[in-house]
Amino acid sequence: MKQVPVDETFFQGAISVERGDGWLQPWRLPHDRLDLFVSPENALVGRAACTSGVRLRLETDATAVRLDFAPIEEPREFGPRLLDATVDNAIAASVAAPQGSTSAVFEGLPDGLKTVELWLPPDTPMRVRGLGVPDGACCRAAADTRFRWVTYGSSLTHCVRANSSARTWPAIVARARDWHVTSLGYGGNCCLEPLVAAMIRDRPADFISLKVGINCMAGAHLSARTFPPAVLGLVQTIREKHPDIPIALISPMAFPPNETTPNAVGYTIRDMRRAVEEVGRRLTAHGDANLYVFSGLDIFNEAEIAEYTEDQCHPNGDGIELMARHFLDRIVPALPPGGQGHDA
Repeated sequence: MKQVPVDETFFQGAISVERGDGWLQPWRLPHDRLDLFVSPENALVGRAACTSGVRLRLETDATAVRLDFAPIEEPREFGPRLLDATVDNAIAASVAAPQGSTSAVFEGLPDGLKTVELWLPPDTPMRVRGLGVPDGACCRAAADTRFRWVTYGSSLTHCVRANSSARTWPAIVARARDWHVTSLGYGGNCCLEPLVAAMIRDRPADFISLKVGINCMAGAHLSARTFPPAVLGLVQTIREKHPDIPIALISPMAFPPNETTPNAVGYTIRDMRRAVEEVGRRLTAHGDANLYVFSGLDIFNEAEIAEYTEDQCHPNGDGIELMARHFLDRIVPALPPGGQGHDA
């Protein structure tokens, strides 16, 4: 195979791309400002280094493409790590990338010139060194001008338990709708930080979804006094540069440990759901006609938690795919036509 140099234009779904000595690392935060995203043990930055929803988008006539990267150091906790290549939004090849691996070869791709997306793993950082295609094949970065969706959330959006890299629920939704997705799921670190709100505000977007609450509950980071204004501030900050696009504000999905049992600051998940509904009511009353509020139970309810989780919180790979179906069936149809993009 011949080596194909990679630059920043190949990456989609990243906030920034860091350039090093022979490698490019995509980040889901601005890498030149990481020290401003403060969290205990630098956990937010660690989650943002993981490449959930990030992919390389390329145009090629090759039937096999090799992705080269720095050795993967982090062992996968939830089964084999599978990287996916998609063509026309369908998974065309999946390749295992175990700890220590430095390349993945995607074979059996369709003949002819096509757009291929190579989806990076949700559970680990990646430093990409290049691409390889057979001698005589072409390979270049492919621009993406599709309907742009930005989604923000917790580990339930980060999806490290997904069956493969293109099967996180945001990736499944985006592929079903033929959308460009930027997935800002930060495991354990969806805490409504003002700088994250500003970052989302500054992203190009046609639709934004905000799945909020669970990390503020489990960590007791926000209370009945501070959670509602934090949600209000998140939406209002985003509205500064996105005054008219649809925003889906989604309350916590089922979380049996604190549905009715208060956490360390006396707050319950049901309290949070009511608070999100009240935030939506207030913003709508003040003229936000494009805010759509949904219950997290529409995404995953208590019966589904019992069936698809081992810890009463995190769905397994099949549960993640069910979340995607619920989003497609219950959230997308409730949006205005302009906020739905078009069918794949």
